[in-house]
Amino acid sequence: MLELDLQLASDTAELPAEADFRRWCELALQQRSADSELTIRIVDESEARELNHTWRHKDYATNVLSFPADIPDGLLDIPLLGDLVICAPVVAREAAEQGKAPAAHWAHLVIHGCLHLLGYDHIEDAEAEEMEALERKLLAELGHPDPYDDE
Repeated sequence: MLELDLQLASDTAELPAEADFRRWCELALQQRSADSELTIRIVDESEARELNHTWRHKDYATNVLSFPADIPDGLLDIPLLGDLVICAPVVAREAAEQGKAPAAHWAHLVIHGCLHLLGYDHIEDAEAEEMEALERKLLAELGHPDPYDDE
């Protein structure tokens, strides 16, 4: 079971429904047999920029940040997976610039962030190929096009 805490800290009016966020998370986390608890915080550019600067030493607002829970086994009796922070204005801008449907881009970034929480990464080429292949598969299940098709 998924316990999702959706926090809206953005003035952006055009956001997906909570049911969409839940569906995208459940799809990305279906390989995980254990219960999962995660928070998705939707923010504006100032908060995204501050977090990206603090945690990644990059001075700009990025689309999604993943914060996996790093809790030693046995310390807490909850299935805490971690937190995602998604910058709504950046998502909207990227979707428009890339000619993508906003819902498809939101779905991609939520799935991408959830996969990071599961330990997937894209630093090394082989890891990137594995992660991107899974993203393509999951997005296709939702009826969305390949998000990497233009690369």
